[in-house]
Amino acid sequence: MLWLYLHFPHLLLDHIRRHQTSTGALAIVDGAGHFVVQACPTARNLGIETGMRLKTALGLAPDLNIMRADPKQEAWLLEDQARWLYHYAAHITLAPPDGIWAEVSSLQKLYGGLPAIWQTVEQALTERQLNAWVAIGHTPSAARLLAHTGKGECTADKGHILNAVGKLPLLTAGFDKKSSTRLQRLGLNTLGEVFALPAAELARRLSPELLVIVQKIQGTRADPKAPWQPPHTFRQRADFLQEVEHSQGLLFSLQRILAELEEDLCWRQQDTDTLRLVLQHRHEEPTRLRIRTTGPEHRAEVFLKLIRLKLDQHPLRAPVTGLILAVKRFTGREAPIGQDLLGETQDLNEAWHTLISRLQARLGEQALKQLAPREDHRPECAWSASDVRKPGKPQKSGSGQLPHRPLWLLKGPRPLLQTPIAWHSGPERISGGWWDGQRVHRDYYIAQLPGGELAWVFRDVQDGWFIHGWFG
Repeated sequence: MLWLYLHFPHLLLDHIRRHQTSTGALAIVDGAGHFVVQACPTARNLGIETGMRLKTALGLAPDLNIMRADPKQEAWLLEDQARWLYHYAAHITLAPPDGIWAEVSSLQKLYGGLPAIWQTVEQALTERQLNAWVAIGHTPSAARLLAHTGKGECTADKGHILNAVGKLPLLTAGFDKKSSTRLQRLGLNTLGEVFALPAAELARRLSPELLVIVQKIQGTRADPKAPWQPPHTFRQRADFLQEVEHSQGLLFSLQRILAELEEDLCWRQQDTDTLRLVLQHRHEEPTRLRIRTTGPEHRAEVFLKLIRLKLDQHPLRAPVTGLILAVKRFTGREAPIGQDLLGETQDLNEAWHTLISRLQARLGEQALKQLAPREDHRPECAWSASDVRKPGKPQKSGSGQLPHRPLWLLKGPRPLLQTPIAWHSGPERISGGWWDGQRVHRDYYIAQLPGGELAWVFRDVQDGWFIHGWFG
């Protein structure tokens, strides 16, 4: 079995830099804020190195941008890398705080060989602007050791891999300090020299635990890795070195995150209709925005336009230090209706969804209403206004011809004060409403008034003649 290991030496640093247009010199310091744990190339060119005291680093670069390491954030970032790697390999395992295993033996036939797998992973790392040391080993431990030392190669030759591992110094093997000291006192300096010792002698002179580590590296002892399963959610985060005071400054990060969301939805073969955007502030409660579409959607450009409209309606009440975009609701993807075999016919439903979604984002979700028929013969009660929803398939009408109705129905009937000069249709009797105490008994006509207007009029058996609507 072959294992591919990804070691991310600058995971938090890469995360910060990929969401900024320009960062300058940047360093990640430990939780106490005393020592540098990661430094970007610009900072390293100024002489700043890992392990340096922060005071010394500031002396070399007074304008150095600083961010503290956060174990929770690093754990989330590692899981985020596992999520995209899961698109390429089914059996992956997390190795906190900065590594991931992927079983690749079963993938060689799918990708066409080990080099193709290696190239696919490297291309994905480049697209995501991530630095990672990659290695392949016949055991998980061998792959991890080679990746941590930057000695990884694209090879399936077990002898070659063991030879490369055997040349590594003991300090890279992961032994405890006491065992490393005792091995060095015995004159052993490399893993290959430890491999040459008899197993029983190694366990007797040092410890059974050390023998277990050595055997797992060599592959003579089983080292199973439980597969990791991605959560059925999408969550991406961006952190800003400088506070963002205008919504325009959020779009660069949002565009990148939405592109990853589109890729994730296409891989899932799913859509979504709800995005949740959280804007974090230094001294204020987070701003929480919900972006809704009227139908299933997966395109990044559509989401970005809706977020822009939403931000126009909700100006920033405080500078933003970071943002989180999350999706928890997924829907199955449906084939577009009305397209031909070549997909060249315009999808009218898609255009309708886009228009309604933009209007709701600009005016508010409650600003738009949709008219729907209601089972009532009385014209003023024969319709209702409800929330906009996905249009259904048009229903076939009966074989009989429906009565002609005006496009403009008045809020209430008003008296007819002029004698019509022409009658075009009628009478049409409408009688009902006895069940709710508002009974009507009317005879409707289409009549032309002296001014040329075409009116929908009725005669009430008790109160006389009224106008109820106008025809265009």
